[in-house]
Amino acid sequence: GVQPPGGLSPALDGVRDDSQYIRDLHNIERVDVLKGPAAVLYGRGSQGGIVNRVSKVPEHGRRSSIEVQGGSEDLRSLYAGLSADPSDDISLRLNLGNQDNNSFRDGIDGSRQLFAPSMSWQLSEDLNWLVQYEYSRFNRTPDRGIPGVNGRPADVGRDTTYGDTQRDFIDDKSQSLRSRLNYQLSDTWQLRHTLSLFQLDSDFDNTYVTAYNASNNTVTRQRWQQDLKTRNLFNNLEAEGNFATWSLEHKLLVGLEFGHQRRDPLLYTAAKPKDGGTLVPSLDLNNPDRSLQHNGRMVVSSNNHSVVDSRGLYLQDQIRLNDQWQILAGVRFDQFEVETTNQIRNLSEKQDSNTTSPRLGVVYSPWQDHSFYASWSKTFSPVGGGLIGITPGAPGNANDTGPELSRQKEIGVKSDWLDDRLTTTLPVYELELYNRRTRDANNPELIQLSGLQRSRGIELTATGNIVGNWYVRGGIGIQDAIIVEDNNGQEGNRINDVAKRNGSLFITWKPELGWYAETGLTLVGERYADNQNTTVLPGYGRWDALAGFRTRDWDVRAALNNIADKTYYASATSAAQIQVGDPRSLVVTGTYNF
Repeated sequence: GVQPPGGLSPALDGVRDDSQYIRDLHNIERVDVLKGPAAVLYGRGSQGGIVNRVSKVPEHGRRSSIEVQGGSEDLRSLYAGLSADPSDDISLRLNLGNQDNNSFRDGIDGSRQLFAPSMSWQLSEDLNWLVQYEYSRFNRTPDRGIPGVNGRPADVGRDTTYGDTQRDFIDDKSQSLRSRLNYQLSDTWQLRHTLSLFQLDSDFDNTYVTAYNASNNTVTRQRWQQDLKTRNLFNNLEAEGNFATWSLEHKLLVGLEFGHQRRDPLLYTAAKPKDGGTLVPSLDLNNPDRSLQHNGRMVVSSNNHSVVDSRGLYLQDQIRLNDQWQILAGVRFDQFEVETTNQIRNLSEKQDSNTTSPRLGVVYSPWQDHSFYASWSKTFSPVGGGLIGITPGAPGNANDTGPELSRQKEIGVKSDWLDDRLTTTLPVYELELYNRRTRDANNPELIQLSGLQRSRGIELTATGNIVGNWYVRGGIGIQDAIIVEDNNGQEGNRINDVAKRNGSLFITWKPELGWYAETGLTLVGERYADNQNTTVLPGYGRWDALAGFRTRDWDVRAALNNIADKTYYASATSAAQIQVGDPRSLVVTGTYNF
């Protein structure tokens, strides 16, 4: 499917979740992917779309479950979802568990812990209160992958690593507390208040590849340490309801959002030899000796304290004109303020942004089974709004530049087939990221808002029931994602890690009880590892399958991934850091419901 430039912003239960950590999905009911700019509801930084995780919540009468899992590379886990209903008005749920695993990559392993209690309390017939707490820890050995050599991923074993696996670690400890009050004002109107408090404590010591040196067939490395603390507080108040004006039917959503975020990263790096330090040892590309450690002096690279205050007001109206026409219109107004203090230089700087994000869509349904639609939307990403923080005293007025912007245009058709059992969607789209920050070609210290990236494409997706117990899901996408304007010699280049062609097709046999199975192919075209287009990641196809047996209480299944054991490259953050895809692996899962 579509993989637009700009990335996908994360959200949890509809609230921003933009901290630096890997999310645990064991407390998640489902994942909703909203493609394209979604700033009307979610605010800044939603250029590529939103990945919204919907957490597991207490439900009256919900059964408890225990899940045991084991598999390749010493994967083992035990999780429980325990439910109770102390009264007719109160439902409780506790999700907890532990997972440990090694990796096909030398010296790489990790462990997870989860503790997530929640309560749903029906305070009155019209008022419900949902309270959720989650503690998650992920302690792991970081793996930055392999470098590119001569324009391709290095021809080394899939298990070859270049970090200091005896000492490297990343330890993320996250906590979140969420409260949601739902008040049913009437049969057609609802008022919601959501309070979300999130805290992350992350430490790491990481030695990783920075470049390949062809003169002596080695990889150069750098070492960093960080102590990071973040805290996000968001308040959302929403009113949603239906009403009619003359013959028009409206579904209206009005919302207010107030956010307060803090980020405190203390970053160390290896001291340079001229400053009394020692070099981080390079490693041979083909036979890396990972016992070659850097034991020299570490010096403070940065020590910043950043605070963001944000306010948003949004309005969205879905208007039904008649049986054939619907209009969706929305707008969001944002105020964004960021202040960063460089605690080494005792220097502070503050920046403000005020932005409007509009959205407009129309749906035309001339026939019962086919609907045509068109949409246009726009969103923004202010300076300091990504990782939270700016650089006080930055040269070239980098902090004075306005927000980066994006806009999306899309037309398509959604159709139902086989008596509404099969649904297809066929969109054509254009997504542009403009006002991109680039460096002046004549004076690299100066920042200009002259960059433009564009993704144009078409995709076809299908999902549904073919016949009997047979189901299908899949899609194919063709897109051209390029850098249109740039001051740094990248005009015309393809955007990194975005393939021109992607596709998938899965066939499932799923009766209500008894045996079930699924198999399918995932196809990814050729991509570049970097925006400079120096290193190509070859396209690949992966074949996966699973089979299981289900009763009212038990579900046992086995999943076999990458059945053909193909070597492929899953992603890349640069030409020096390419992630190798998993080889053939088996995971067996048993779940008991009671």
